Amino acid sequence: MAKHFLLIAALLSAGVAQADNSKANAPTVVAPDGFTEPLTKLKFNPGLDQREFERSTLNALNVYDPLESWNRRVYHFNYRFDQWVFLPVIDGYRYITPSFLRSGVSNFFNNLGDVPNLLNSLLQFKGQRSMETTARLLLNTTLGVAGLWDPATKMGLPRQSEDFGQTLGFYGVPGGAYVILPILGPSNLRDTGGLVFDYSAESTVNFLNVAEVSSNHPEVWVLRGVDKRYQTSFRYGQLNTPFEYEKVRYVYTEARKLQIAE
Repeated sequence: MAKHFLLIAALLSAGVAQADNSKANAPTVVAPDGFTEPLTKLKFNPGLDQREFERSTLNALNVYDPLESWNRRVYHFNYRFDQWVFLPVIDGYRYITPSFLRSGVSNFFNNLGDVPNLLNSLLQFKGQRSMETTARLLLNTTLGVAGLWDPATKMGLPRQSEDFGQTLGFYGVPGGAYVILPILGPSNLRDTGGLVFDYSAESTVNFLNVAEVSSNHPEVWVLRGVDKRYQTSFRYGQLNTPFEYEKVRYVYTEARKLQIAE
């Protein structure tokens, strides 16, 4: 009987040793991000309930917003204005205007916008971007017939966006309090001041005499506003979440940081 027990013990020992060898010789599983078996490093907290998770997620989206109560009212106004006025106008504009004409209008106003883009690129000492924007202005204003066409993009010079808010951020000016502007949407104190500067610069330069003509013909500004909304893909409610205000605020703030840093 003792011999039988010894034999069984020997067989079990051999099996365990073989299992260990098979694990040692097994190929190492490497996740796409380069970590070896990352799940083995995770530590789960079974005491963390759903409410704590949601609260921590919202804290991660926190942005300095001392005017939140007012901003939420303006956000709601913008939502209703967009729903009842802006989008119906855009739908009508799209319905009655051929696509090539809509493209021409967008190209024309984008060409005007390259003037403050160039000024802010120069102020930020972005030499290559300044040269590319200058080339865009020359090509689109001449070959593109005052900017109605955009040959510069087809020639490898895509449009770059630079504004005075980015310029101030480049020099270390903080964004300040988050602000929702009527109709214009998300901004902050720094970027709101930047909008005023860009508008003043464009009016002073009076490129293609558009600023002077617009002062006597406000319908040009109306068309520009319609075109701006036409080119903006964002739609209120598209995030399908009760926390849309928080997410839009966070995305805007982080996007501006990335634009300043590039």
